[in-house]
Amino acid sequence: MKVLQGISVAAVVLMFCTLVYAYQRTADWGYQPEQTSEKAEFAWSRLSYTSNMSSYGWGGYGRFGYGRGGSWSRDYPKADRQFLIALNRLTRVQGRPIEQVVNLDSDDIFNYPWVYAVQVQMWSFNEEEAKRLREYLLKGGFLMVDDFHGSVDWENFMNGMRMVFPDRPVEDLTNKDEIFHVLYDLDDRFQVPGEQYIRTGRTYEKDGYVPKWRAIRDDKGRIIVAICYNMHLGDAWEWADDPDYPETFASMAFREGLNYVVYGMTH
Repeated sequence: MKVLQGISVAAVVLMFCTLVYAYQRTADWGYQPEQTSEKAEFAWSRLSYTSNMSSYGWGGYGRFGYGRGGSWSRDYPKADRQFLIALNRLTRVQGRPIEQVVNLDSDDIFNYPWVYAVQVQMWSFNEEEAKRLREYLLKGGFLMVDDFHGSVDWENFMNGMRMVFPDRPVEDLTNKDEIFHVLYDLDDRFQVPGEQYIRTGRTYEKDGYVPKWRAIRDDKGRIIVAICYNMHLGDAWEWADDPDYPETFASMAFREGLNYVVYGMTH
């Protein structure tokens, strides 16, 4: 790790969780996105998409808006806001404290050069949406996807991704890739589970036993889609303030996310 050696990332975030508690008391989780025009160096944006529920035969479940706002809203907005606390405390990036929800129905996404998406095995695009996402990424945008697990989820994710990039390959990242060294040195990565770990003791979900860090690049070799497969970083951000959720998972999740932001905004 290049900065803050010996200091727990999760511990730093916990110091500021009273701010998140205030959000919890007022936010309607995952249903009515709270937008702001506050100016900052960086705006965290989350992709809202149409969920393809027919693949699973159910209409969503769980708390904090999963199913209410759609599968895109899992862990929203607490995960986003706790991550922004970490961003503002652990980097010199001035991040806007409230996330932005973007979609592919308009060109508004071009105002936000870094986008996060979850449960991407559920996403569904029409041709115009796929075209807009492709243009966004090839013009310098960056997409990080998270929280999908196992072979079936992978194929469903790729069904959407192939509409965006029919010919660009997906590759496995290695320790030599710069994205793992722009802020923290992350040679010793491990699988980060969701909150279900507290109940089950499992770091995996479905048949997603092995974590994979994958990517799609543009013609110059820049990563434009960062794929966090068989892991749930967003849940680790969300539950970082829960004493039952292991600090080691939360710290790794924050480090990975911070590296991805710094890489996406500097390359």
